[in-house]
Amino acid sequence: MRTITLAAILVFVASAQPAKNFVLVAHSGAGDYSSMPAQTIEARRDGMVKAIRAGYAILERGGSSLDAVEATIRVMEDSGLYDAGRGAYYTQAGVPEMDAAIMNGRTLEAGSVASVKHIANPIHLARLVMEKTPHVLLVSDGAEEFAKSQGIELVSPYYFYTEREWKRFQDAQKKKKEGGGHGTVGVVALDQAGNLAAGTSTGGTVLKMPGRVGDSPIIGAGTYANNDTCAVSATGTGEYFMRNVVASDICARVRYLHVSLEQAANDVVMKELVAQHGDGGVIALDRQGDVATPFNTNGMMNGTVRSDGKITISGIPGR
Repeated sequence: MRTITLAAILVFVASAQPAKNFVLVAHSGAGDYSSMPAQTIEARRDGMVKAIRAGYAILERGGSSLDAVEATIRVMEDSGLYDAGRGAYYTQAGVPEMDAAIMNGRTLEAGSVASVKHIANPIHLARLVMEKTPHVLLVSDGAEEFAKSQGIELVSPYYFYTEREWKRFQDAQKKKKEGGGHGTVGVVALDQAGNLAAGTSTGGTVLKMPGRVGDSPIIGAGTYANNDTCAVSATGTGEYFMRNVVASDICARVRYLHVSLEQAANDVVMKELVAQHGDGGVIALDRQGDVATPFNTNGMMNGTVRSDGKITISGIPGR
């Protein structure tokens, strides 16, 4: 009679466990990379890798997609490298106004903030709106009063000062040209429990009108997540993404047209938006771990990590 050892049983049990399946995708904005200095591109690439590692660490130990999305975006907001948090673009008044949103694909709960001026991490405040209020969107002074009630210390506008963005602001003033730029950040994630989440954070467009709000904090336009379909974070000229409710439209096509995530995302970004001269792109992720990252500009830096821990960066012209 053959004897089965305890070690053999443990090996069998371990091999019978389902493989970990989690994915995280981040972007740092779609736009024209042709005039961006090589050192800036490298700095943004390194910053993205650092941020993705923070999210990966959460997913790898079994943490939630929501936690991974927030953690990844916070690293990017803090870096000062992107149009989000510390690196946000200035309005015509010379003061950054930031927007952010986060959404839970399991429950469809969502939170967002818009036109905040004194919040170091808008993505964190957006999550507090989702979890601590009955609302979805808080704006401007109301959002900041809520932040204080939650123990968040407001920061001076000088916190957001960078020489790079001040020069961009001055150049835009001389040209009297609003819009353009890139650097909005966003993340979508699938955790080991099979739950999706999405988040986006931005300072909007260069020299925007004070009070202008783009698509990033608008649920269904720039940010959306639903376990039944997909999670999406968008970047580009927000007005087009709002008019076309891009994020939810991609997920609706997956649900009702029964097309692949890649086809749904491509049809919206590369056909519908292009036909309207709407520039930008999305990162999209479904519950099977499929990823789509279409963009109709000449670049959209994005990075993907799966359970093996390998980070792949793409969307950089010429690389």
